[in-house]
Amino acid sequence: MLVDSLPQTPAKPAPSAARGRNAVRAAGLFAAVGALLLVAVASIAVGAKPIPLDQVWHGLFDPTHTDADVVVRQVRVPRTLLGLLAGAALGLAGAVMQALTRNPLAEPGLLGVNAGAAAAVVSAISFLGVGSVGGYVWFAFLGAAVVSVVVHALGGSRAATPVRLALAGTAVTYALYGYVYSVQLMDSAALDRMRFWTVGSLASANMDVVGQVAPFIAAGVLLALALARPLNAVALGDDTARALGASPARTRVLAMAAVTLLCGAATAACGPIVFIGLIVPHLVRALTGPDLRWILPYAAVLAPVLLLGADVAGRVVTRPGELQAGIVTAVVGGPVFIYLVRRRRMAQQ
Repeated sequence: MLVDSLPQTPAKPAPSAARGRNAVRAAGLFAAVGALLLVAVASIAVGAKPIPLDQVWHGLFDPTHTDADVVVRQVRVPRTLLGLLAGAALGLAGAVMQALTRNPLAEPGLLGVNAGAAAAVVSAISFLGVGSVGGYVWFAFLGAAVVSVVVHALGGSRAATPVRLALAGTAVTYALYGYVYSVQLMDSAALDRMRFWTVGSLASANMDVVGQVAPFIAAGVLLALALARPLNAVALGDDTARALGASPARTRVLAMAAVTLLCGAATAACGPIVFIGLIVPHLVRALTGPDLRWILPYAAVLAPVLLLGADVAGRVVTRPGELQAGIVTAVVGGPVFIYLVRRRRMAQQ
């Protein structure tokens, strides 16, 4: 496990320099929103089944229940909306997790959230006969929430530190995945049903699933954005944070709640999609600096760009079949992660 301190907040620059840097950041954020709009349009217009742009437009704004209209409105629009929600959730969860653990290479699964969701889903499939994505959502979210509470307790509750939380999360993750694999080996039906969910995909999206996870993600987004200033203070150390009026213990509890809401809901709907919560906040920090007031909005915008881009690529490269978005992000994210680790090691030599 790589545990390292996030860069310390630099000295306050001169007002003119601060205004200039904020203007550059704002322009970059505006460009990121433009990229998000473009990839969202591509997600609706491009797929395994080629549909001309005029028919896509017709399906969106003047539907007559043709096959193309059904594909656009009932398949691609819900898929795009879920990608926007899940991507923003994973990006924010990763940024909050990296700030919480002071580890720029941390990701949401470090606290066992993904493992808790997977354990709850496989239990629901094997022991309760749940077989629909709508049913998975509630069990996955419950598992993520329970594991977050357990990890916080094992990490020392009010005395929890970033290292203790990371160690507790790693231990719980390995234990839960051992349980998941054991249940799958003993129950072939669970293995068949879990196979698709565990790779991470937007293919099963529908408006019911979007409606179920949207309130949780919205609450998590608001909570994460509200924690930007307290997390900035905590990054300077607990003593400095208290001197600045922030409560490190309360900030960590609320940060874990935000990660649970965001990552739990996204994992419940799409499965455990890896690397987005790791790569996007890490790269964003190189653009914005250590200030979470900018990192969080950037991560919320650019993470859906990566997720929807991976989903579109998976639909195109294997036509008429489909490659799940979780596989695409893993293929792309693995080499990027290795590069980031090697670069940090070389910088520390």
